[in-house]
Amino acid sequence: MKFLLFIFVGVVHLLSLNSGKAIYKNDICQRTFQEIKEEIACYGDVAKAIINLAVYGKAQNRSYERLALLVDTVGPRPSGSKSLEKAIQIMHQNLQEDGLENVHLEPVKIPHWERGEESAVMLEPRIHKMAILGLGSSIGTPPEGITAEVLVVTSFDELQRRAPEARGKIVVYNQPYTNYSRTVQYRVQGAVEAAKVGALASLIRSVASFSIYSPHTGIQEYQDGVPKIPTACITVEDAEMMSRMASRGSRIVIQLKMGAKNYPDADSFNTVAEIIGSKYPEQVVLVSGHLDSWDVGQGAMDDGGGAFISWEALSLIKDLGLRPKRTLRLVLWTAEEQGGIGAFQYYQLHKANISNYSLVMESDLGTFLPSGLQFTGSEKARAIMEEVMSLLQPINITQVFGAGEGTDINFWIEAGVPGASLLDDLYKYFSFHHSHGDTMTVMDPKQMNLAAAVWAVVSYVVADLEDMLPRS
Repeated sequence: MKFLLFIFVGVVHLLSLNSGKAIYKNDICQRTFQEIKEEIACYGDVAKAIINLAVYGKAQNRSYERLALLVDTVGPRPSGSKSLEKAIQIMHQNLQEDGLENVHLEPVKIPHWERGEESAVMLEPRIHKMAILGLGSSIGTPPEGITAEVLVVTSFDELQRRAPEARGKIVVYNQPYTNYSRTVQYRVQGAVEAAKVGALASLIRSVASFSIYSPHTGIQEYQDGVPKIPTACITVEDAEMMSRMASRGSRIVIQLKMGAKNYPDADSFNTVAEIIGSKYPEQVVLVSGHLDSWDVGQGAMDDGGGAFISWEALSLIKDLGLRPKRTLRLVLWTAEEQGGIGAFQYYQLHKANISNYSLVMESDLGTFLPSGLQFTGSEKARAIMEEVMSLLQPINITQVFGAGEGTDINFWIEAGVPGASLLDDLYKYFSFHHSHGDTMTVMDPKQMNLAAAVWAVVSYVVADLEDMLPRS
């Protein structure tokens, strides 16, 4: 266990996390870990009531049905679109009608990009129409498109070794999928690296754990001082096929047409609702998901599920007549897919109160069968979270993992606030991520019930503990 530093009448004491002795600061007796553990154990009946309501009671399948209604009505919700703003207005009304408190919209500016019409056709060594999805913020091609020979590479290192071959060509990346965090760099940086060696465009193998000829979109980033070139993702199947063709010495030619266009920043909102704390209303436990999505599929999994179990967490707590000591704040972020744009502006607006944030939570990795909770924080806070998660033994979801970061909560975590994310089946998640397959068909109401139960128990108990989670 790490040791924490405390001050008592000017004398510094080093005490271990579970020393069993009272900890003092400023003449106020701070409780031992054993006392905190006993306090958490007292929430067993409350946790069971939340679980019963979410999983077996009248609230079962509610988050699924609410989500289905929204995504079937509105569809995908890309940043800057009318459909996103319609979804925000619907959610604002839904949260008011649900009886939550302090429901309001906080205005932000967000990017507005549209893909337009797009196509890619292999002309040599045979005619083959390819499935593509332009990458977010990409520029378009000239109206007549770009017709050029292809250079296939499997890594940035190979691209550098073969840089003289790349000029005037379309670079195709056929990087192997290892995991998302490592492989996504090709989607984000692929156009810039290709442009540096004189390429006309780049096509990136979709960052996906599984494919049935499905392209997967996502954000990409240009770099100052580097020419902007059009960039899109292609299917795993086409990337591998072109790699095989190139290895045989075949000349590959592609005609790429993209009508993508960037527009001025648009007006949008983060959507906020609360259950105001009974004893420490100025202190906050934040639960969140993002309401925006990409422009394909329905955005049901990414991140409709996360947004709706966050709403469901507050609904469950309200339905049971519970009011925690500190405020439970729901935030539905806007423009997460563009790099946490709405969340960054929320942080700038609220960071003056950072000392009052006990825990920030984000669900943005799916709402399939939960494996447990990812957590980032001090050793003492982790020990407390392990006790909180033990309350979920009735549904056998008790593990605490590392890496609690999330795009929308990282600003807070980097500033020292403890953070948590829901963890579930990532292989399944990245099979549908940012693709036409992200629809309600992917979602399972029973799994969403369990995810909502975890989210509600954790957020309520942490919000109701006598003390905030300790920081490093």
